[in-house]
Amino acid sequence: MPDLDHHEEPWVPRFNPWAIALTVTLATFMEVLDTSIANVALPHIAGSLGASQDEATWVLTSYLVSSAIILPISGWLSNRFGRKRFYMSCVVMFTMCSFLCGIAPTLPALILARVLQGLGGGGLAPSEQAILADTFPVSKRGQAFALYGMAVVVAPAIGPTLGGWITDNFNWHWIFFINLPIGVLSLWLSNKMVEDPPHVRARTHEKSPVDFLGLGLVATGVGCLEFFLDKGQEKDWFSDPTITAVAILAVCLLCTFVFWEWRHPDPIVDLKLLKNRNFGTAVFLQLILGMVLFGSTVLIPQYLQTLLGFTAERAGMVLSPGGFVLMFMMMVAGRIVGKVDARALVAVGYVITAAGLFNLTRLSLDSSYGTVTLWRMLQVIGLPLVFIPISTLNYVGVPRSKSNQISSLSNFARNLGGSAGTALLTTFLARTAQTHQQQLAANALPGTPGYVLYVGNVVTMLRQSGYTAAQAAQVATGMVYRQMLRQATMLSYQNAFAVLSVAILCLTPLPFLMRLPTKAAAPPPDEPMGH
Repeated sequence: MPDLDHHEEPWVPRFNPWAIALTVTLATFMEVLDTSIANVALPHIAGSLGASQDEATWVLTSYLVSSAIILPISGWLSNRFGRKRFYMSCVVMFTMCSFLCGIAPTLPALILARVLQGLGGGGLAPSEQAILADTFPVSKRGQAFALYGMAVVVAPAIGPTLGGWITDNFNWHWIFFINLPIGVLSLWLSNKMVEDPPHVRARTHEKSPVDFLGLGLVATGVGCLEFFLDKGQEKDWFSDPTITAVAILAVCLLCTFVFWEWRHPDPIVDLKLLKNRNFGTAVFLQLILGMVLFGSTVLIPQYLQTLLGFTAERAGMVLSPGGFVLMFMMMVAGRIVGKVDARALVAVGYVITAAGLFNLTRLSLDSSYGTVTLWRMLQVIGLPLVFIPISTLNYVGVPRSKSNQISSLSNFARNLGGSAGTALLTTFLARTAQTHQQQLAANALPGTPGYVLYVGNVVTMLRQSGYTAAQAAQVATGMVYRQMLRQATMLSYQNAFAVLSVAILCLTPLPFLMRLPTKAAAPPPDEPMGH
């Protein structure tokens, strides 16, 4: 495929591009917010519906699995039924299912509604990115993706805080009902402003036979993979026969899918797009970006609640100022991405992010609310410098007719990275905490000077409070064990941040594999990939 873009008469939408960008960003914000807002309400949902905490986690898992299934095929669905029609169908489905979630009388009913909600929500983001890519010229895409990026990164930051506030002051039903007015407004604006460009309309009229085998393979394969990543640590991975069977099934189905789609004349997912240097590199970088963005967003609240005793709402408040930093830096990155080498911008973003993550290894059991908040703000400064340039570079040299596929695959990579990163980090925390516990236990044996001194001080304090000698000794031993567990867990969090930092730093040279867009370039309209 040639590297140079072909010039063509650009399509111009009837409405102001920024009005269109705000319209689609509204739906993005609603959908991304919903992925994190339900987390803090799980205990309330479990108690209200008479379910256990483990059973209630299916409220999250069911949404993640169904949205992961729809992501890779949303590009094909947009081409098949028309992008505007598919996008508005997703908004309708997400909004209606939000209402069904809010009125669900039982846990199975809520899980079913979440599955359907995930199918609608998963199709939103790829359609929105493709709409932005077609609505704005290359020189303005950075600013457009900055607006879109604000929704993607700010919503998860404020989701836990908002969810905690709604649950504490109203009830858990309202975390779903708040989607209704936003969904209705988004639907009205989308119907009025969003339109399909000529190349999308032309593609919609081409009704080739449906690849049902490919559709079945990707749906079941991705569903099994998402289930494996989400439930693996909880079931102790391959020691559980169900997890092992699901993992084997996922590998077999996805390998068969790749083989089938690569040879198919009209594939559900056009995997040959990955042969494009820019897009192939961008997909890998999006995968890692998802791991860091979602992984760090999970690690910090866990650390605050598990070790520092913060409430869910207060832990969410630590993340919120970082969301405002992200908003500001998104605007900065959107303004400068067209004026400097976008690849260098990504590299700088990686270095800043790695430094911010490494700084988090200084967190301790005595860290204050202000310290954690400030360090979280420093940690996210570089992420927009990565997100915006990658989102613009992955369209370079790709035909306009493939923009739907580009958006669906890049979003799928980021979400898959988020699931994989969360699963791997959770496992890493559990395993390294066990290792540190063994090492600390070896240095806290009865009879050692440190152990004797600590227990003696605690026993003396307890005796003064009215405990008997036997009771005081027993309580003191328990306190030693609990303190050892806290220190072991704290060390595992420090290790996790260090590993993330090194992994990000190693990615710094990779952006330079990508090509920069030519001046005033427009992508080739219908050139087939791989020829």
